[in-house]
Amino acid sequence: MEEPSLTSDQSPQVEHSGIHKDGNEDAPILELDGRRGRKEFVAPAVGMEFESYEDAYNYYNCYAKEVGFRVRVKNSWFKRNSREKYGAVLCCSSQGFKRIKDVNRLRKDTRTGCPAMIRMRLMDSQRWRVLEVSLEHNHLLGSKIYKSMKKMNGGAKRKIQLSSDAEDRTINLYRALVIDAGGSVATDTSAKKVRIIPDHRNHLNLKKGDSQAIYNYLCRMQLTNPNFYYSMDLNDEGRLRNMIWVDARSRAACAFFGDVICFDNSYLSNKYEIPLVAFVGINHHGQSVLLGCGLLAGETTESYTWLFRAWLSCMSGRSPQTIITDRCRHLQAAITEVLPKSQHRFGLSYIMKKVPEKLGGLRNYDAIKKAFNKAVYETLKVIEFDSAWGFMIQRFGIGDHEWLRSLFEDRGQWAPVYLKDTFFAGMSAMGRGEKLNPFFDKYVHKQTPLKEFLDKYELALQKKHKEEASADIESRNSSPTLKTRCSFELQLSKAFTREIFTKFQFEVEEMYSCFSTTQFQVDGPLVIFLVKERIVSEGNRREIREYEVLYNRTAGEVRCICSCFNFYGYLCRHALCVLNFNGVEEIPSRYVLSRWKKDYKRLYVPDHETDIVDGSERVRWFNQLYKSALQVVEEGVISLDHYKAALQAFEESLSRVHETVREEKHE
Repeated sequence: MEEPSLTSDQSPQVEHSGIHKDGNEDAPILELDGRRGRKEFVAPAVGMEFESYEDAYNYYNCYAKEVGFRVRVKNSWFKRNSREKYGAVLCCSSQGFKRIKDVNRLRKDTRTGCPAMIRMRLMDSQRWRVLEVSLEHNHLLGSKIYKSMKKMNGGAKRKIQLSSDAEDRTINLYRALVIDAGGSVATDTSAKKVRIIPDHRNHLNLKKGDSQAIYNYLCRMQLTNPNFYYSMDLNDEGRLRNMIWVDARSRAACAFFGDVICFDNSYLSNKYEIPLVAFVGINHHGQSVLLGCGLLAGETTESYTWLFRAWLSCMSGRSPQTIITDRCRHLQAAITEVLPKSQHRFGLSYIMKKVPEKLGGLRNYDAIKKAFNKAVYETLKVIEFDSAWGFMIQRFGIGDHEWLRSLFEDRGQWAPVYLKDTFFAGMSAMGRGEKLNPFFDKYVHKQTPLKEFLDKYELALQKKHKEEASADIESRNSSPTLKTRCSFELQLSKAFTREIFTKFQFEVEEMYSCFSTTQFQVDGPLVIFLVKERIVSEGNRREIREYEVLYNRTAGEVRCICSCFNFYGYLCRHALCVLNFNGVEEIPSRYVLSRWKKDYKRLYVPDHETDIVDGSERVRWFNQLYKSALQVVEEGVISLDHYKAALQAFEESLSRVHETVREEKHE
């Protein structure tokens, strides 16, 4: 049986749905193992809540006693007037280092700069919540009861010193202080039951006021955004589980720039306060553009599947050519099911970002990282990559490293040498230091609440739209300075937007670092050329590298082994050298992508022409008319003259439509 789902789309003949506010249903209750003598203790976790500061402190002491370290209070925060404590950091007693003036004292130094700690705060519910946790210690751990137990209140201290039965009850008590997603805390230790936050929740963990903030935002969008879309996924109890929304500009942008998208789930996977996910594309200026947002209860195949289906429905069923994500089996399963025609690739920058975390603990880490980078960035052929990887594994004896093993198995979805037939439109981040920045970077932080984000969301979009409008004006009203006499540079200076042309211009300039272009192999009209280039490699070492370029004289096709065109959307210096060598003075039209042109939005023609008129076709008409009108609006706000011209155009268009209606009535 399918789960209930609410959908709203302000296109014609589509109803609008209301919002179900998050309720307070009980979370599932799990039985704990209550056998005598059980000593295992729940480790601290973000989201734990306690009735009081003393309960939280006592719990951390219990945990410390079992693990084998002492606890001290690193920081405390108090309200100015009442002196009521509202925040604290508890840490391992080995945190920090001895002061210089204390070094010569006879007392043994136990400070090692240990990072283990918990940070907690008094919430509006008057419970203490754990906001940050570090479980790692950098020293040996003991097993005895430490002096920090003296700081516990008498009752808790007596519980620690009693029989094993009493100790079991104490442990169960603090297990029972974990908050459930509905906002209640279980404290019934006699039943030995505990409410826990499951790894994948069945509903969004909405805070006080979040439901109202969502409701207010959607109401405002429906009034001010005539092509606004949203959909809600409710669980069996009617609680909000997943949500997606796409504003009018994002829907229009997806028609133009939905060929390659990046699905960003970093806020969700990194456990931000707001479980945000975003669909992001790249526009004709190389700027990131939002194509939709969502809130998910958890990283599950079911949640991702629902989200992709809702987004695809909003986009009239048009799948992207390429979708880039982080490595995640749940994402992979959902994309395989919902977007089978799309090429699913793992973002290289996501993988490279995890290298210090995954490999940092290995011996010879710096040398391993250098070998890893060499295999990824400096190989041009599959056989070279596989050989370099095997050499790294064998040399450093890391064949049993699970992350590297799984990474190599998935190499067909992330390693540049395997992705040369995949079109990335500049979102590949295949070069050293390149990365995919989150769309809401600088707007969303670890603890940003949902209410604050909904305000920042509109500010972020306004800023992005302003940047695109400014880039449009600059590209149309100014001519870039040419740096060479190459005909290719002049050709694309008239076609491409300023930002994309600047990137292509660099390739034209670098043609002069390619000092030799020779025929290597001939097969009828197909010729393989070798282009030699002087490059500066790691450590400022200068070397010469050879690039193979395939050229079809009859068809006018050119393809370089570096795959710059598929990765970035324009020809590389090596391909340009081959064209120049063969006397070609103009880049073939197939390599001058329309998506980079200054007037791309004006020239864009939808690919769903049909004579069948039904409900879905009318929705398409509405969407296309809205996109066209939106372009006039964006141009119309540039100046007063633009405004007057746009307004007159609208009035004339409306008159022509009315005239057509009158003619149809007379027929």
